Amino acid sequence: MSNFKLTKQEKSTLLMIARKTIEQWLEHNNLYHVDTLSYSDNLKLDCGAFVTLHKDKQLRGCIGRFITNDPLYVTIQQMALSAAFHDHRFLPVNNNELPHIEIEISVLTPLQRIDSIDDFILGKHGIYIRRGVNSGTFLPQVAIETGWTVDEFLGHCARDKAGIGWDGWKLAELYVYEALVFGEKDSM
Repeated sequence: MSNFKLTKQEKSTLLMIARKTIEQWLEHNNLYHVDTLSYSDNLKLDCGAFVTLHKDKQLRGCIGRFITNDPLYVTIQQMALSAAFHDHRFLPVNNNELPHIEIEISVLTPLQRIDSIDDFILGKHGIYIRRGVNSGTFLPQVAIETGWTVDEFLGHCARDKAGIGWDGWKLAELYVYEALVFGEKDSM
């Protein structure tokens, strides 16, 4: 990820797409039309991304995709809609609360399988744990937000996200990734 950068304008464009997509869906129940004529190559790259919604500094929705065949701007649209209306942990976002929602985007590097937890760097790497049909992930910023240790980070992901028990990560496939994280609060 160290080679991949987004300009301030590219970040603003992606955040605008996410917000306008949610607004358009709430107001007209259809997809926001994106005019890609002036978009940079970065916004047209195929890469995974998560869209996270916060309301009053609390999680309000978070959905993402690691692998995609869609350009980044399309993935952001899809994940914004999913985070706002299809995160099973929350009721769908409504018009009244939208002004109080802050949007954060995490653009992801490809997954890399690791054989040892020694290859995981807390706060730099996100983790994706998979065992059989069960899987779960935490974005890199979760470590910073929670203050968890490596064991707590892995244990919570294994138990709370993948559903394989606190120590389930020890017998699971482990993958790491990095994220370029930015949000509306950064641009204010």
